[in-house]
Amino acid sequence: MKKVRDSLTLDLFQIPTPTAPTAGNLDLDLPLREALSDALRHSDQDRHHVAAEMSRLTGREISKYMLDAYTAESRADHNFPYRYAAAFEQATGSYCLTNLLARYRGCSVLVGDEAVLAEFGRIEKMEADLKKQKLALKRYLETPK
Repeated sequence: MKKVRDSLTLDLFQIPTPTAPTAGNLDLDLPLREALSDALRHSDQDRHHVAAEMSRLTGREISKYMLDAYTAESRADHNFPYRYAAAFEQATGSYCLTNLLARYRGCSVLVGDEAVLAEFGRIEKMEADLKKQKLALKRYLETPK
């Protein structure tokens, strides 16, 4: 019997998987431009302020017009330098570039309390596994020989 997937119910957790390394599918030009645009659109700061803050953080001159070129699909000759990634995320208050790379590499990024909760869950899982092992050993020791 074929299993039918319910497309209306969301998975509680989707396990990240890396993008298959086939010819051309790891060219992140368009996804990068989209991530940059989305972060700028959702930022509390305008592009002039983001550029100024990036300039301050990197010690290099970055203009609003450079940000415009990095986000424009029509400007394939203008690529966003990776060395600006941390400054861009800081200036926009996002983790868009970190998440973009993580998604393509099959990872998930946890920040702050999310990371603490994940560690808490990992420890609880270890405790449950140890409890099972302890119970199995106890049963073994109690079995008449």
